[in-house]
Amino acid sequence: MQVNMHEAKSQLSRLGRLAWEGEEIVIARAGEPWLRLTPYRERLEERKMGGMEGQFWMSPDFDEVDEELLELIENPKIFPDEE
Repeated sequence: MQVNMHEAKSQLSRLGRLAWEGEEIVIARAGEPWLRLTPYRERLEERKMGGMEGQFWMSPDFDEVDEELLELIENPKIFPDEE
């Protein structure tokens, strides 16, 4: 549901209830979407770093510099056959 700013100011309690019930509320300014009204929710648990260990593989030479690629990046040639 999209409402204009004036309506949002005068109907904030009703719009807040609708947002809590799952309705998507967009507040428009000059006819363009400007804000989204969403319910505040406490985080249930603290986020923990990690947790993806063993799910990715990284090549042993990942950090090594590829000299040929570096040369192409630093000194690009529009027409490679011309020196």
